[in-house]
This record gives sequence, C-alpha cells and structure tokens, in this order.
Amino acid sequence: MDVLTVEGGRRLVGRVRVEGAKNAALPACVASLLTDESILVHRVPQLRDVSTILFTLGALGKRVVRNGGSVVISEDGPLTAAASPYSVRKMRASFLVLGPLVGRLGRAVVPLPGGCSIGARPVDLHLQGLRALGAHVEESAAAVTVSADRLRGARVEFSFPSVGATEQLLMTGTLASGVTEIANAAVEPEVLDLIELLRAMGAEIEVEGRTIRVAEAKLHGTEHTLIPDRIEAGTLLLAGVATRGSVTAVDVRPDHLEPFLVALRSMGVEITVAGADVTASAPGGTRGIDIKTAPHPGFPTDLHPQTAAALCGAVGTSHIFETVFEGRFTYVEGMRAMGAQMAIDGRTATITGVGALRGAAVEAPDIRAGAALVLGALAAQGSSTLSGLDQIERGYEGLADKLESLGAQIERREA
Repeated sequence: MDVLTVEGGRRLVGRVRVEGAKNAALPACVASLLTDESILVHRVPQLRDVSTILFTLGALGKRVVRNGGSVVISEDGPLTAAASPYSVRKMRASFLVLGPLVGRLGRAVVPLPGGCSIGARPVDLHLQGLRALGAHVEESAAAVTVSADRLRGARVEFSFPSVGATEQLLMTGTLASGVTEIANAAVEPEVLDLIELLRAMGAEIEVEGRTIRVAEAKLHGTEHTLIPDRIEAGTLLLAGVATRGSVTAVDVRPDHLEPFLVALRSMGVEITVAGADVTASAPGGTRGIDIKTAPHPGFPTDLHPQTAAALCGAVGTSHIFETVFEGRFTYVEGMRAMGAQMAIDGRTATITGVGALRGAAVEAPDIRAGAALVLGALAAQGSSTLSGLDQIERGYEGLADKLESLGAQIERREA
C-alpha cells in the first residue's frame, strides 16, 4: 500500500496546469453508447474513475483506445445489455449506461451503484425519468432491470436538480421519440459540456434556465475536447491559500469558478484573472466566512471539504452549510487529528481557526475529503502520512507531482 508523506509548513508558489474535468469525462465516455460510430474525446484525465468507466464500456462491447489524453471509443460488434457489477459498484457514474443501453437495445441490467460514501444519493430520480419515458423498471436488492419496446419523449420534473439524473435523461432523450423536457434540471458546467458533445453528435437540445428540451435524433460520431476541471483548479488554488502562498491555475474557465472565487475574496484572498489563468494569493492569511453549498451556480459541494481545510487557519469562526450531500463531512475526523477545531451540527460545520495544524497520520475516506486532508497536511507543522491514495487518485491526476512543482515537500512511497 502506497502512502503520501508531507512535510508541512511551506508556502506554495507557482503555476500549475489543470486537467480536463473528471465529471465531464465520465458522461462523455458513456455518450459513446448512443451511436455505432466513433467518438474521439480529448483532454481526458488519467484517473481511476476514468479507467473504471472505460472498462465498463469495454465490457459492454465497445472498443476503447487511449493515447495519452485522448480516447477513441468505437463499436466493432454487438453491445451487451448487462453492465459489469465490478465497475458499477466501484463508481456510481457507471449507472449512466442504463438509459443509453435501453434506448439502443431495448433492455439493460445494471447493478446498483457504489462510489464515495458521502450520502444516500439515491437513483430514484434516474428511474423516475426513465419510467416517464415509457420504460418498465424492475428493482431488486442488487440490480435494476429496465426495458422498453420504444421510449417516448415526456416532461420530467425533478424534485432536486440532480446532475446524474439530468445527464441520464439528456442522453436517453436523444433516443426517445418526440421531445423530452427536463424541468428543474442541473446546469453544472459539466452538464453543459455534455450538451455540447451531444449537439456535436447531431442532437437538438435547448436550454432555458433550468429547463432542458431534447429532441429525438440519429446521432453520429464526433470529436470533442473536455472543459477544464474546476474542482481540481479550486483544490490547487486552495493549496496556495492554506499555506499562505500564491498559486496560479493555468488553462481554466474562470466563469466556471466564479461562485468559488466569490467565497475566496470574502476570505480576504487576492484573486487575479488573466485570460484562462486564475491566481489566488493569501500571504497575510485569511478570515473566517460563512458558506452554503448549492447546485450550480451556487458554491460547489465538491469544494466544501478543501475549503474547510483552508479555513482551519483563518482568523475567526466559519460555518459551512451543506445542502447537497448529507454525508460530506467525512474529512472532519482526519482534520481533528491534525488539531482542527470543528463541530458538526446536522448539515452545518463550525470551524474555529487555530494558530497552526500539526502533522498526523490520516486516511482518505473519499476523493474530496482526501484532498482536504492533503491541504491540511501542507499547512500543518511537522510531518503527516496519508493513506487511502486510491480514493484521491479517483479524482486527481498527479496531485503529488503538481504540489511538489509548487514547492511542497511531498513524497509517495510504499508503506
């Protein structure tokens, strides 16, 4: 088992390039199921979750060829209707294959998904949408079987703007007769990136506020470049903030980061935007703030743990109210081991700034909590050891190398 060892207390300074968005790569790869022609996707990050989704597609009958940051997904023979339990139970994004398979084959069998343990994140909205399109759904303790002689467009209104359910219905709607209307849809940048890919494949999609309309279309192959990863960018910027340094995230979309940058400015961080580069500087430290996570364009829940870690060194008290995933607070135990003062009351974290964190041995419980613990270790005095790297590597490509290029003393080694 590999671990990270971090000698904290060093200011991080420099420029670092951001990879393509993991949360855009996963549905983009699944969209290849909608056509028998080839899809070429660029700026695909080298991540465990991406490998899992590509394995899923290969097991379904797709041919996957990867060359660095580019992936070609084509179809050499018939697809199978049953998804691999191994991959779906490792990562819930694999559940997205359900609708495209039903649309193409008339039937799909998909195990119930796994992934990060950050809350219930039920699949009921996915199934509600598929039922509305005329699919028959059978649920068991282990899997979901969905069948339909012909999917038909319908209006579906979500009780919550779920990213996964929106992506499921977006893709399925392209194969359903007539028009599918998704009300109270998610409009995260990654969802809009999927829409751009589907349009390039021949889909007719209209977006009006939180309402998305999808018309039936015969989709074809295309080439697509993913948007930069706003969560990776935010994490790297926070590494600079937590260590009272100055980090520039290179080749990003500043507009995608704006809700996060508003919070950083409130903390007293100096933000500079120059084209596709964003710099966050905090040489004089930061002050406590109150944050409420929310679906886009609100503060992103995937940056909650990392921001909490940075706020441990702020002057005063901060509060983070989590509205998306009730189990998002998995970072707290590890941060407390480093000396953080954190209290959890329901969905609210109260963080009282401390003079300095201290090094500790901690384990990453999930992707974003793991990143938060890395930031805590960078800011702490002394040495920290972080295990559970398989979680972090689901969402961050070469994180240790990037932090080292900014001046961190960090090493991956075998325990």
